[in-house]
Amino acid sequence: MASLPVLVLNSGSSSIKFSVYEAGNGERTKLVEGAVDGIGTDLGKFWIKDANGKKLVDETPALPNRSVAFKLVSDALHSGTFPTPLAIGHRMVSGGPTVQDNQRITPELIDEMESYTAFAPLHTPIAVYIMREALSQFPGTPNFVILDTYFHRTMPEVAKHMPIPSEYAAMGVRRYGAHGISYESIVYQLEPKVPEKLIVAHLGNGASISAILHGQCLDTSMGLTPTGGIISGTRTGDIDPGVLIFILRKFVDAGMTAKEAADQLEIVASKKAGLLGVSELSNDMRDLRDAINAGNAKARLAVDKFNWTLVKWIGSFVAELGGLDMLVFTGGIGENDIAARGEICAALGALGIIVDPAKNNIRGEATISADHSPVTVRVIPPAEDLIIVNHVVRLLSE
Repeated sequence: MASLPVLVLNSGSSSIKFSVYEAGNGERTKLVEGAVDGIGTDLGKFWIKDANGKKLVDETPALPNRSVAFKLVSDALHSGTFPTPLAIGHRMVSGGPTVQDNQRITPELIDEMESYTAFAPLHTPIAVYIMREALSQFPGTPNFVILDTYFHRTMPEVAKHMPIPSEYAAMGVRRYGAHGISYESIVYQLEPKVPEKLIVAHLGNGASISAILHGQCLDTSMGLTPTGGIISGTRTGDIDPGVLIFILRKFVDAGMTAKEAADQLEIVASKKAGLLGVSELSNDMRDLRDAINAGNAKARLAVDKFNWTLVKWIGSFVAELGGLDMLVFTGGIGENDIAARGEICAALGALGIIVDPAKNNIRGEATISADHSPVTVRVIPPAEDLIIVNHVVRLLSE
C-alpha cells in the first residue's frame, strides 16, 4: 500500500491524545499530533500541530463530555485538512484475563474487555467508550487494541501468580503489569544492541519498573491493577492489605454499605494516596520540588518515599536478573527530574550504578552514567505511538 495513515488514540480521564503516522511502504513518519484536554472542566483546549511543532489548530472549546471531545477529533480528521486514517490503534491498559493479545476490535471484544473494568478501573471505561465512538465515526476503518499488558506476557508463572486461594486465581486475579507499550518502545529503541540484563523505570504520575532479560519481561512492579507496585502520584503502590482492611472497616462503621465502602476505598487507594497523600500538597513532582526548596517537610518525605521505594525495587530486580547491564529512566519524572535520578542512583552505588552529575544535568535523552560505572545509566523518552503503529501494521498484514 503506497500510503497508510494510522491514527493512534490514547484516552485519559480528562483528555484524548492522538497522532497520525504515515506507515505505508515501511515508513514510520509522524504527520500530525494533537489532544483534547480539560474534558468536563471549564478549561477545555483542542490543539493539533504538525511534525515540526507548528500549531495548526489552537482552540478553547466547551468540552462538557467525552462525546463532544471525540467529535472534535473525528470532524478534524474527516475535514480533508488532515490525513484521513485508514487504520486506528487504541492504547488499552488491560483487557483482563481473556484478552491478552493485540487484535482487531469488534463490538463483542469491547464488551468482553469492559467486563474486566475492575482490572484497570481508572482507564478501561474511557478506553472502551472511545473504541465504540471510533467504530461509529470511522465506519469501515479497521480498529485495533494494543495492550499495555501484552509486553508482560512473558513473565514466568512464579512472577504472575498471586499468593491467594485458587478460586480467585481462577477469576483472573494475577500480576498483569502496565506501561508495557512504553517498555516495549525502550527495547525497540535499544535494538539491535539490547542489553542482556536491563531495568527500565517508567516514572510519571503513574510509576512502575520492569526487569527485562534478553529483551523480554521477567518481572514488573504493577500487579492486578496499576494501583500496585511503586508509589505513584495518587496511588498507594504495594501496601499491607491490613491497612486497606482497616480503612474499609472504618467506612463500614460509619454506616456505608459494602459497595459504598469499596468505592470509597478505591478512591483513597487510587486518587488520594501516593505523593499526594504523603505530602498533603500535590501529586506533581515539580510542585513538591518547589515545596522542598521552601522547607516543606511533608513534601520532602513524599519524595524520599518515592525514591526509597524505587531503590528497593531496583535492588530486588538486580537479584532476579542476576546482575545488571543497564538502567533506563523514562516517563515525565524519569526524563525531567534531575534530582530524582541523582538521588535514586546515589543509593545504588553498591550495585555498580554511578552517575556523573555533569552528564545528569540534562532533561531528555542522554547517557548519564560515569565513564567508570559498571552499569550504564540512560534516559530515553518512550515512543509509545510508534509501537502502536508497528503493531497495527503487523496485524493488518496477518
